[in-house]
Amino acid sequence: MRNIPDTLDPSVVAEIDARLERVAGAEDVAVSWAVESGSRAWGFPSPDSDYDCRFLYLRPANDYLGLWPRRDVIETPLDKVFDVNGWDVAKALRLLLKGNATVVEWLTSPIVYRGETAFRDGLLDLASEVIDPARVGRHYLHVGRNQWDLESEIVPLKKVFYALRPAAALRWLRTHPGSAVAPMDLATLLRESEVPEGVVRETQELLAVKAVTRELGEGRFPGPLASFVLSEFEMAHETYEMADASIEPWKMARVDEFFRSLIL
Repeated sequence: MRNIPDTLDPSVVAEIDARLERVAGAEDVAVSWAVESGSRAWGFPSPDSDYDCRFLYLRPANDYLGLWPRRDVIETPLDKVFDVNGWDVAKALRLLLKGNATVVEWLTSPIVYRGETAFRDGLLDLASEVIDPARVGRHYLHVGRNQWDLESEIVPLKKVFYALRPAAALRWLRTHPGSAVAPMDLATLLRESEVPEGVVRETQELLAVKAVTRELGEGRFPGPLASFVLSEFEMAHETYEMADASIEPWKMARVDEFFRSLIL
């Protein structure tokens, strides 16, 4: 599977492809899924946005049986253009079960460099089966709060999006009870969540500026967006912060079973 929009620089895409090939050869791993994450996949890139390629990989079965486990992260050199790194599927599954929505986002990214459709679909089906929406809600609440500074009237405007997207994900979870697999991109989250028109309008205006501006600078958090974000964070705190964090044994067994089906 591959889905590369025309908006991506072909020379950069070619280098990402080459890095993935080098990783597979040097590390003796199978790169089962590689996508774009970050602002390009979330739907709010700037002209100078870097490329955030994320991938999931599997090692040979014997590597998981040794007394000294291999690292579960592979990183390539980081610079102003390229940010390419990946997780072992075993690490991804453990985080998935804990409600880390990053894994689901990679699986639902609209920009795919390479991937096995059956692998993606199997992981998404597993996610729908075992992830607790409350854990995903807690994840997005914590991610959003890290970008939300209540003490500052003036903020870096690009940070508005990094608070707005988790808030929109929380709204999506609230309006889709029982579901834990939210869309990745901001526009879809807003469209599917009955968001007030003022929030949509302010978002679209700020998106239009960000799409053509290398540096948004600082300013006041737009009023409708600030109210929306704060409201969603407050409701999420009441709903998710004290939710039961225990993981049912059958879910752990189900994830083990899925992992074994991949490597054996």
